[in-house]
Amino acid sequence: MADAEVDPLVRGLALLAALLVVLAAVTGLAAASASPAASASVAPAAALAAPVGNVSGPALVATDSNGTFYFNASGGPAVQNGSIVGTIAWNATLTGNNITGVVATPDNGTITAATTQPISVLVTTGAIAEHLILTISLNSSLSNVSKTATLTYTFLVVVPIVLAAVLVVGSSAGVLPFNVSVALDGSPVGTVGVPQLAASATYNFSFRYATTGLSSGYHTFTLSVADEHGLVTFGNGVTVLTTTFYVAPPTPNYGVYYILGIVAFIGVLFIYAARVGARRRGGGRR
Repeated sequence: MADAEVDPLVRGLALLAALLVVLAAVTGLAAASASPAASASVAPAAALAAPVGNVSGPALVATDSNGTFYFNASGGPAVQNGSIVGTIAWNATLTGNNITGVVATPDNGTITAATTQPISVLVTTGAIAEHLILTISLNSSLSNVSKTATLTYTFLVVVPIVLAAVLVVGSSAGVLPFNVSVALDGSPVGTVGVPQLAASATYNFSFRYATTGLSSGYHTFTLSVADEHGLVTFGNGVTVLTTTFYVAPPTPNYGVYYILGIVAFIGVLFIYAARVGARRRGGGRR
């Protein structure tokens, strides 16, 4: 009788254990089948980062002139394991108080594994002296994932000092292209490219020097064609031409003196009023 009562209990426990084993097996299979999908949906940490880069170029550019700027860009979803596998699209824009005539060339493009960096952007300035900001907008993308970033570079557009001269070629022979060297106060500041010229030809050229902060006093530009061994001279027959100019000192800030004068005048009135008041108070006590 006792054995008959125990058998159903044993059978129930055995059935429960079998159900638990089946449930564990089903759960394990579900987890195993879900793992690949979960890992495939997680992007690498590098792909989630924004692209990075840098811009370089001149700090000063003359009005109505050109300046060349360079930038590098990398990172974001387009770059994996240090290699570009997607594309990085970029756009160049310029901002300032007056951007009439200010142009960036080219103003857009894409960077791929076949692109050589750094990338150059030629900025043509207008007639206004001002600060300009060159902004490079980046969009790094691969498939349907993209990240953006911006690079900026601020430079100053200034009214340049303009030098003009005339070259004369001797009658014996023409000359191949060469450079006229330019120095300011003995230090080289640039060159002027001269094309091939025929015998007895004349050539007018100019040099635009963008600068700020020259000290007050006299300064001297020196133009030289001495390397051409006498085949070319300036209009007055010399191979070295100098020109001197004067930079005036800054205008005194008379506003400071006006303020000091007003303060001193107010102080005199205060002293005068104090003395008059003291005399009146003294007279009343008598």
